[in-house]
Amino acid sequence: MTVVAEVARSRELLGNLVQRELRGKYKRSTLGWAWSMINPLALALMYTFVFSFVFRAGSPVGAHGLKSFPLYLLIGLLPFNFLANGINGSMGALVANANLVKKVYFPREILIIAQVLSWDVSLLIEYGVLSVVLLVMGNLVIPFLPLVLLLIVAETLFVIGIGLALSVLNVYFRDVQHFVAIFLQLWLYATPIIYTYSFFRDHVLAVPVPGKVPTHHVWNHEWLLWLYKVNPMVGFSNSYHALMYNLRFPVWTDLVWPVVASFLTLAVGVRVFRKLEPRLAEEL
Repeated sequence: MTVVAEVARSRELLGNLVQRELRGKYKRSTLGWAWSMINPLALALMYTFVFSFVFRAGSPVGAHGLKSFPLYLLIGLLPFNFLANGINGSMGALVANANLVKKVYFPREILIIAQVLSWDVSLLIEYGVLSVVLLVMGNLVIPFLPLVLLLIVAETLFVIGIGLALSVLNVYFRDVQHFVAIFLQLWLYATPIIYTYSFFRDHVLAVPVPGKVPTHHVWNHEWLLWLYKVNPMVGFSNSYHALMYNLRFPVWTDLVWPVVASFLTLAVGVRVFRKLEPRLAEEL
C-alpha cells in the first residue's frame, strides 16, 4: 500500500513517462503505430502457414461455427506479446534511465510501470482492431469486452510484478536478460496459443479413456496437467479464447487463478524491488 500511495502521488510523472515511451516507441518510423499490428500479423501468418498448411492442423471451432486459425492465434498471441514486450522493456528500464535514478529521487517503480502501461496502449489498439474483424466475421464480442478489459488489468498487474523483480535483478546480474529471452520462448510453447488446451490434454498427455487400452506410453498425466495449469498464462489464454472466440464465460479456474497469481506476483515483485533498491544508484 505504501508503493501504491507513492505512485499515486507521482501520477503526473508517471503520465509523462508513459507519454515519453509512447512517443519514442516508433519514433522516425514511416509506418508508425501500424507496426503495432504488422508484427503480430506477420507472426500469425507464419504460424498459420506452418501449422495449417505444412502440418495440416485443423482450425478450432468457435461460436456460430467460426473456424479461423489466424483469428484464434491472434487472440492468444497478442496478450503474450504484451507479456514479452512488457518484461523485456521493464528489464532495461532502470539501466536506460541510470542518470535519472542517480540524480533525482522519485519512486523507481514508476519507470517499470510506465514501460508496461505503454505496451498496454498497444494491446488495446490491437484488440480493438481484432474485435472489429471478429464482428465482421459474425462473432458478437461486444458484450464480453468489459470482462476482456478486466483480464487485461489483471495481466498488467502480473507483468508489472515480474518486471519489478527482473528489472532490479538485471542491474545486479546483467545475464538475467539473456536467460529471460530463452525462457520466454519456452513459455510461448507452454501456453495454449498455437494449439488448443484440449489438444494438449488429449494428445500430448494422452489422457486415457476408461475401458480402452492405450496404444502407446501414457505419461503421469494428472501431475503434468496440474503443472501445466499452474502457468497463469494458460488461464489467461483460455479465458481470452473463451470470451472472444467461443463467446462464452470462461471456466472459473481459468479466471480465478490468473487473477490470484497476478496479485501474488505483484506482491513478490514489490518485495524484491524494495529489498534491492537501496544500492541501485551505486550499482548503476
